[in-house]
Amino acid sequence: MRYSEQFMEHIEYAFAAFCRTVLRNAAISAYRDFGRKQKREVSLDYLMSETHFEPFTTDNYFEQYDIPTVFVVKGQKIVVASKRLADALARLPEQRRAVLLMYFFLGYTDTEVGNEYRRSRSTANYWKHAALKQLRKEWLKSEHEEQEADTKSCRWRTGSHRCGIAALCRTYQIPVYLSGTYQ
Repeated sequence: MRYSEQFMEHIEYAFAAFCRTVLRNAAISAYRDFGRKQKREVSLDYLMSETHFEPFTTDNYFEQYDIPTVFVVKGQKIVVASKRLADALARLPEQRRAVLLMYFFLGYTDTEVGNEYRRSRSTANYWKHAALKQLRKEWLKSEHEEQEADTKSCRWRTGSHRCGIAALCRTYQIPVYLSGTYQ
């Protein structure tokens, strides 16, 4: 049984309309994903123009590194090399720290974290976001304390204006040349 030419033409038009709709929706999704990614990422060119520092590397073979901090969650050891991050994590309550470590270091999903504590997925998600918020506050507090300590320690030598720049350079480990010596 053959289909009429009019029916075949209708099928072609319907399929073409379907393809256009699929392509349009895929383009909208890609555009939305690109916009989300652009909000989180910062261009290297933008950073270069804002900071006025040229990128560089140095050989630090004999540099003293912080002693890593070890956290134990669910019988697994998690080593955190950054002293600031380890200090901020140590200041969190045990449950919040465990939730963050399970999610970010052990790869647990919200559902698995919830099952571990016999709670729902949404409760585990809330705990994770609350812990991240508190961790961010602790991180910023430690950053502020470091900058205050840097400012107090160098104000008498360099003046308050240059001291702020020196503190920023030390915070972000940018080599600075002051009065002919490498610091």
